Amino acid sequence: MKKWLLTLLFGGTLVLSACGGGGDEGAEESDGGGDTGGEETTSEEVDVAAAEQVYEQNCASCHGGDMEGNVGPALTDVGSNYSPEEISQIIQEGKGSMPAQNVQPEEADNVAKWLTSME
Repeated sequence: MKKWLLTLLFGGTLVLSACGGGGDEGAEESDGGGDTGGEETTSEEVDVAAAEQVYEQNCASCHGGDMEGNVGPALTDVGSNYSPEEISQIIQEGKGSMPAQNVQPEEADNVAKWLTSME
């Protein structure tokens, strides 16, 4: 069941991100927020497509394509065990046998928020 839901989530995200890319620029301009407004929104919300991409490139080989675990532990309920800040720190600094990942702090924060939002 979880595999099916995750596949649906990934597919829906891909479709929505491919179809909705052009409308965001106009929305920022009409808000009057410009670049500053976009940065504030990004820090508060999860960019699911970007988080999924970072996960696939850096995490999936050890934690599994649908977070079921592989060499590393399953991440399906990591949000109930750690806060987004703790997860981001683990991604950036490593923990136990997990090495630090070569990702930008903003990417680690986004992945951490994404992982905790799945609960």
